[in-house]
Amino acid sequence: MEELKRRIQQEANIVSQQVLNLDKILNHQVDPPFIMEMGKQFAKRYREDSITKVLTIESSGITVGFATALELGVPLVFARRKKTLTTETEVYAERVPSFTKGIVTDILVSKSVLGPEDRVLLIDDIIANGDAARGLIRVIERSGATLVGLGIVIEKSFQAGARTIRESGIRLESLVQIQSLEQGEVRFL
Repeated sequence: MEELKRRIQQEANIVSQQVLNLDKILNHQVDPPFIMEMGKQFAKRYREDSITKVLTIESSGITVGFATALELGVPLVFARRKKTLTTETEVYAERVPSFTKGIVTDILVSKSVLGPEDRVLLIDDIIANGDAARGLIRVIERSGATLVGLGIVIEKSFQAGARTIRESGIRLESLVQIQSLEQGEVRFL
């Protein structure tokens, strides 16, 4: 997506050679029509795969996951990072480290919203080391659902996450691939 590349160059901030701040694009402020376009792009790529659920993780994946689910006409399920008073007791849980947050959190998906009959498209905003994606993949496997593929808005190709997932035989589609963040410049593949 050329528009996404342009917005990254104009609105993202390079924090380090490993970290890109996307607050004005995906993580703190969102442009609804632009997010809807991303959802259309993922839906177009996976429309023929009989998706029954879109799965993401709170919070940054929710907007693009919602747009994708809306385009596909299926429910959106998001993994919660915190247990609440209303959290069901029967959940799939995984511990995952967050590259950008620098912490380990539990992700929870209620067993009532994901099961063996589901064909799942996993959507997320960015992939670096792939820990969150692998945690969600384990949740999908434990539920008995079928993982159809991953849709990632921004792939940091210089980190191992996307590559290792592809090497495991899982389809991963990204809208933009970043080759490096060196010398204060975003370089795309």
